[in-house]
Amino acid sequence: MNKRKTKRSGHAKNNLPKTRIELLDYLWMSQNEHGYIPQEDIEAYSEALGISTIDINGVVTFYHFLSLKPRGRYTIYLNKSPVAGCKGYERIRNAFEIGCGTQINGVDPSGMFGLFETACIGLSDMEPAALINFHPFTNLNSLKVRDIVAQLKQGIDPADICDEVPDHIRYTPGDRTVLLREYNPGDAIHRLRGQSPESVLEEIKKSGLRGMGGAFFPTGIKWESCRKDPESPKYIFCNADEGEPGTFKDRVLLNSMPGLVLEGMVTAGFAVGSEEGVIYLRAEYKWMQEKIQHVIDHFRKMNLLGRNIAGIEGFNFNIRIQMGAGAYVCGEETAMLNSIEGKRGEPRNKRFFPTERGYMQKPTVINNVETFCAAARIVQLGADHYLKAGTPNSPGTKLLSVSGDCRLPGIYEIPMGTTVREVLEMAEADRPNFIQVSGPSGECLSMAEADRVFCEDDLNRGGSFMVFSRSRDILDILRNYNHFFKTESCGLCTPCRAGNFIIEKKLDLFKAKLAQKNDVEDLRSWGEIMRMTCRCGLGKTAAGSLLMAHDKFPEYFKDIVNQNPERLSKGFSLADAVREYDRFSS
Repeated sequence: MNKRKTKRSGHAKNNLPKTRIELLDYLWMSQNEHGYIPQEDIEAYSEALGISTIDINGVVTFYHFLSLKPRGRYTIYLNKSPVAGCKGYERIRNAFEIGCGTQINGVDPSGMFGLFETACIGLSDMEPAALINFHPFTNLNSLKVRDIVAQLKQGIDPADICDEVPDHIRYTPGDRTVLLREYNPGDAIHRLRGQSPESVLEEIKKSGLRGMGGAFFPTGIKWESCRKDPESPKYIFCNADEGEPGTFKDRVLLNSMPGLVLEGMVTAGFAVGSEEGVIYLRAEYKWMQEKIQHVIDHFRKMNLLGRNIAGIEGFNFNIRIQMGAGAYVCGEETAMLNSIEGKRGEPRNKRFFPTERGYMQKPTVINNVETFCAAARIVQLGADHYLKAGTPNSPGTKLLSVSGDCRLPGIYEIPMGTTVREVLEMAEADRPNFIQVSGPSGECLSMAEADRVFCEDDLNRGGSFMVFSRSRDILDILRNYNHFFKTESCGLCTPCRAGNFIIEKKLDLFKAKLAQKNDVEDLRSWGEIMRMTCRCGLGKTAAGSLLMAHDKFPEYFKDIVNQNPERLSKGFSLADAVREYDRFSS
């Protein structure tokens, strides 16, 4: 531990964290004040918390959006998702580099602009997109970028010129709609009066609601398990860290009806006997933080949060927001818990479920935004309404974030039992060929599978639906996935850290048309090693889509494998090699 007295800058002079749980908030305060986190602040936090500066540096460097060095007065994060790659990422990157006077992942000599690429920022329905000082800029083109940079050089605040973010709700199933119907604050909470926690749990279990974050564990059973645990206090956590590329359904729910999310958390608190809830909000959605906080404050004034909620004697529950800092792996529930506790967001060894030992080793319910919204609607409308939609084994509806090569990207609330073909038709897909369901860690589909069904027995997947037309190069999409996983790996376990790196090198051989059959076999071996030995589900599924694509698009891969058996460097392109030089010297 660093015992010596240290200088303290800005807010750190008289304002220091009292517990490690506050560390992430204080790191954000320092970053917001200085544009980076000065070493003197780290030393001050170290002294206040009694932990080493090395430990705190380790936390800072774990997260994408925290930095030990200045990142420019205007920090630009340009989205490099698979959809962005198809919608003109390279042109937009080039426009920003020229306008800002720096290459990607650098700061210009004056210190005015920092330009960085980042993973999906939840705006796939409006690509190309970027965050500038965490304000959203969408539907970018070269002229728009030039105009934005010019205004920033004049000293205009990005908040004054950023884009409004529409919800793009494209489809709801009429009288079977569960989530995207009219919302009146308090409808669900007031229905808790006169009920017991047991009756609420029975209603949730009767509905058959499953977690919508990708695991699809029965929500009622999870809540009941937490309630029955003798330990206390208990906690309710909303995982709003939807970092899967192509996913933006939680963004729409938080933007259009944040109160419904709160009501779902209050319902869970009532059911399990909790008094504290936390929304873990991804840093990419920082532009929504003030709005959500305003709704939380309004709920307190309406007696929908606080003490004796809605007149229910003895029912006390509060909610706070915990801002993440940019780490895809924090979408994994135990990594999220570590992050909230002020640690590196690394997945835990799963000796216990969070409902047994979660936040601060106490029983904790963790669900995502969509699940809490659905739970609130079930309490409001009744389980029978929820059961009107879907199939016998998969009741209800689910949200799909549809993006890519289609005329109508946006949010679709579909009844379970809907086919892939029906979604493609509703979205007016353009010559669909390669479809990715549930992001890069999900499942890729060919058009031969267009009649597959969203349900527990078939496509039991999360909420993104990316469409790629016949004009898109499948290998480019897969290399984008691999780059994402390699960058976002927490690096804690060797199979994920080494596997993604080796897969990248193998894909480079494919791109150069130097791959042979044994390279495919190596990919399969590494994919299986990762699936069997990675610590968390994110690492286990990192190579899944790559291997599925090889099986589902055999003719495509046949054309790029064993085309150069001697492995001669025919893939070398002089034009590609000097492109960067020509671009900056012309």
